[in-house]
Amino acid sequence: MFSYVRQAGIPTVLAQEGPALMASFLIAEVFYKFHSFTLECAAFLVTWYGLSWVQSLIVGSRAK
Repeated sequence: MFSYVRQAGIPTVLAQEGPALMASFLIAEVFYKFHSFTLECAAFLVTWYGLSWVQSLIVGSRAK
């Protein structure tokens, strides 16, 4: 992540990952109640990855 932020810059990273990050955070806060930090953190990261992937498919199809 550090390398990505350093290469792309903070404004670019926030514009690209911000929507998926915030949606993942809200989903995790509302739905993930595993009573285990490790499980909740892992589920949050998987959710962020999945939403970021879907977002890249949508944005990529619009760019073409």
